[in-house]
Amino acid sequence: MNPTPEENHHDRVINERGYRQDYYPPVPTRFTRFMRNNLIWQLIRFAIINLKMIRLVRKSHH
Repeated sequence: MNPTPEENHHDRVINERGYRQDYYPPVPTRFTRFMRNNLIWQLIRFAIINLKMIRLVRKSHH
């Protein structure tokens, strides 16, 4: 059973939707990529997260 031209067009439109620009994830900016690879920034974030966890654990033990 062959699809009608309307059905074929409908399927093609649905398939082409997945290739539009707004369906792709956003690309990180140059600054974002730099911060992700910056060892000093990673150490600062690590320290901040650890301090938050220590504070949370201390509150839960009281």
